[in-house]
Amino acid sequence: MLNDGRDKGNGQIVSREVNDEENIAILNQSLQKIVKGAGIVFIGTILGILFGFTGRITVARFFTQSEYGIFSLALVLLNITGVIASLGFQEGSTRQIAYYRGKKDTEKVNEFILLSIQIAFITSILLALSLYYISDYISIWIFHESRLSTTLKIFSIAVPFFVLINILVSIFRGFDNVKPKIYFQNMLGSGLFLLLLIPVVMLNLSFYVAMCSFSASFIITCVFFLFYTAKKSLFILKRKIYLFSPTGKELILFSMPLLATTMLNTIMGWTDTLMLGYFETSKTVGLYNGALPLARLIPIALTSMVFMYTPIISQFHSKNLLDEMRRSYLILTKWVFSTTLPILFIFVFFPDVLLNFLFGREYIDASKTLQLLSLGFFIHTLLGPNGATLTAIGETKILMWASLVSAVLNITLNFSLIPLLGITGAAIATASSLALANIILSVKLYFLSGIHPFTKKYLGPIITSGILISLIYFITKSFLVVQMLHLIPLFLVFIIIYGLSLLLTKSFEEEDISMLLTIEKILGLDMSLIKRILKRFV
Repeated sequence: MLNDGRDKGNGQIVSREVNDEENIAILNQSLQKIVKGAGIVFIGTILGILFGFTGRITVARFFTQSEYGIFSLALVLLNITGVIASLGFQEGSTRQIAYYRGKKDTEKVNEFILLSIQIAFITSILLALSLYYISDYISIWIFHESRLSTTLKIFSIAVPFFVLINILVSIFRGFDNVKPKIYFQNMLGSGLFLLLLIPVVMLNLSFYVAMCSFSASFIITCVFFLFYTAKKSLFILKRKIYLFSPTGKELILFSMPLLATTMLNTIMGWTDTLMLGYFETSKTVGLYNGALPLARLIPIALTSMVFMYTPIISQFHSKNLLDEMRRSYLILTKWVFSTTLPILFIFVFFPDVLLNFLFGREYIDASKTLQLLSLGFFIHTLLGPNGATLTAIGETKILMWASLVSAVLNITLNFSLIPLLGITGAAIATASSLALANIILSVKLYFLSGIHPFTKKYLGPIITSGILISLIYFITKSFLVVQMLHLIPLFLVFIIIYGLSLLLTKSFEEEDISMLLTIEKILGLDMSLIKRILKRFV
């Protein structure tokens, strides 16, 4: 249980290391640092998603819905294979490298870097070979789709390169360097796939050539990344290091629980697609995966913010600055939600327009699926960075248990609902399991620390804007056949309404002004008028 700064024995306030003014300064500086880091990650993530999403749309547009379903299934299996082959090192190596950097133990850091690469490369080779040789069994006996086998064999070649990219990103993250993630993981890989697809489409080549382009994008990206890593000279070992050395055992033992949590989250994230492949056809999988990538755009702002949020909140916890933790959680959740709510309204109110524009008329049947999935990811964003905060205060076991409960619910609901409701059943299962996991984490966080985002200044503008935007939606639908061109002005109207709701409910605070100053500095804009208006409502 966190200490709120009071002495339970005599009711006296325990003196802190810093006074209130310094705490406010620390809070503002930390919020600014999180915003800057989140901004960099967010921009890189958006560009990567843009490239990747355009690649998926290209596959969906120029090949059949069934072939797009095969691509989606193979992509899930590639991700699962990559997660297992990484052995939890994506988080484990980052933590161990950062930890021993703090202890100034350079030799240990070097050992962890080399061992992460060696072990992950060996396991990825073994799993790539396994995927290649069992591809026929997976395709015919599990998914009843013989064409999936060839795609899996093509993707199996990419497994070692896929894993190495992830491990190298985690190593650089251990050095507080986010740029390689943006350059190689987010942008280059997705960009190359899109670039390689152009001649495939122009020359009207086969679907399997397009799948070869996908694997080739990982291979080329990994080669460039290895050259970049070698140039940076991250590590120099003065002695030989063996796989089963004490350092290797330490890395594996630390990473195993993280692998379990990651695997459970992966199961929760991809069970719907896999079970649709088992119960339904590849065409149905393709239809579902028109909606799923769109819904996954909703928590982007949250995941971008968490990258810098976790280490800063960990520092607050180490200094027993519980009030600052609460304030950071509340302010950042409000900002993240503010950027997400207008997108949610578009996805929920106009899913058919969006799917028709991006994928084609045959994907309109996934409209209800997009609505349900969007609501599931919405709850995740609404509750804020609960998992990251629990990690910061050392309560990692609850993450694993929440993931386990959610994964079990996801599998059970998918098994029960897909035969009855098809892709709608899969969407209900995924949305329900996402909601349950986040509710468990938020309840646990509240009982441990009293942290939650549900104040009047958070809920007030949500309720007010929700009512106003719903009225605009019904009026619009009554007098207008909404097309894609209408979504842009409607999106802007939704943003303006939510902004006015924040002002009218007086939900802006001093920390909001501080964050606005940071955004102003990053973008190089003059927001004097906006700041003067906001100060009237603070």
